[in-house]
Amino acid sequence: QVQLVESGGGSVQAGGSLRLSCAVSGLTTSRYCMGWFRQAPGKERERVATISADGYPSYTDIAKGRFTVSKDNAKNTLYLQMSSLKPEDTAMYYCAADYRLFVIGAACSTSTNFRYWGQGTQVTVSS
Repeated sequence: QVQLVESGGGSVQAGGSLRLSCAVSGLTTSRYCMGWFRQAPGKERERVATISADGYPSYTDIAKGRFTVSKDNAKNTLYLQMSSLKPEDTAMYYCAADYRLFVIGAACSTSTNFRYWGQGTQVTVSS
């Protein structure tokens, strides 16, 4: 059974930083494309960043220059380091895993096959 458990969310002031973690069980992060997504109230879920099975990171415009996605395969954990946070970053943040093995390189950044999801962790940024 695949489980993804996010942690690290909280309330920060604009300009602050947070590091989100996603502990994964039931699959091996070194073999799967992983991603971070977010959803604000009343808005569609949006992709934030992905990291391929072989460690290739990719960012959407909302994350470029401010967020860093990484993973520790020994710990089977995904991370999202967020800095220079803005009020518009306020959202529930979710980690997810593509169900296919060995999606590598840029193919992960465009994947629409994220089938495994965590329960989310709330990030609130105040001005």
